[in-house]
Amino acid sequence: MQIIGMKNPGTSDVLYLASAEKPQPKSDEVLIRVHAAGVNRPDVLQREGLYPAPADASPILGLEVAGEIVALGEDVSEWKLGDKVCALVNGGGYAEYAAAPAAQCLPIPDNFTFVQAAALPETFFTVWHNLFQRAQLKAGETLLIHGGTSGIGTTAIQVTIAFGVKVFATAGSVEKCQAIEKLGAVAINYREQDFVAEIKSKTQGQGANVILDMVGGDYIQRNFSAAAKDGRIVNIAFLNGSKTELDLMPLMLKRLTLTGSTLRAQSAQVKAQIAQELKQQVWPLLNKQTNLPMIDSVFPLHHVAQAHERMESGKHIGKIILTVI
Repeated sequence: MQIIGMKNPGTSDVLYLASAEKPQPKSDEVLIRVHAAGVNRPDVLQREGLYPAPADASPILGLEVAGEIVALGEDVSEWKLGDKVCALVNGGGYAEYAAAPAAQCLPIPDNFTFVQAAALPETFFTVWHNLFQRAQLKAGETLLIHGGTSGIGTTAIQVTIAFGVKVFATAGSVEKCQAIEKLGAVAINYREQDFVAEIKSKTQGQGANVILDMVGGDYIQRNFSAAAKDGRIVNIAFLNGSKTELDLMPLMLKRLTLTGSTLRAQSAQVKAQIAQELKQQVWPLLNKQTNLPMIDSVFPLHHVAQAHERMESGKHIGKIILTVI
């Protein structure tokens, strides 16, 4: 099969089209003929040598795919050959075939293309786990999202609004703020506005109940100021750095919860639970076309370097997808 290989960690030009043996599914896995694969920030970090794959995972890049099941592990009973699925994979997505734990597969929503379906797993698993499981976000609460036009951001806006949450999101350009507003959230241009002051003003001084932050750096202290009493702050990335000097007094005085997670390191059991909750509570919305993933751009597999450059540019609005066939 064709795959995307990597010579050594480095810039996007270390990626190249290569050949490899087709993977064989383990007893609890399925083999997927990949039609499309999502590009995510962890892929870029892995390519740079900053996010190594776990020892038991495929070294091939790619954490989410959409396609058709062409082989079943001996213990798999919930899927059959020919089923069209999207899946969170433990690596190996940038390839013509990828093995996926059966419990991390979800049916492709009604009338979704493979490209649309490939935009779902990584972001929906991340959003559901961090906002609904960890932060216990509820209808009627206020959410602030940093990085509102990223794949995670656009997904979080749509899903949480569908569950009755009031959403604010930051972005750094007029175009990106317009995209946020079209999704139904209130946009804050962080280059022109102080997000702390804006949140305070628009919530009558209360602040945000939950903050989803992928920026880090000096945003961590400012999040303490923007959070409401008993607020929950969830960090899922640190684009501005993970080290900063903090005054933790607001954490105590406001009874704040500061937490965070990465998805790839979670156990198979945790990922399976996330998949089940998504199938029960979010997939019905997708089947009704209530939440369509925002696609920024689509590249053929052999143009993977350009896809990574698009991700690194920070100009994308929504998901970046690779087509395999």
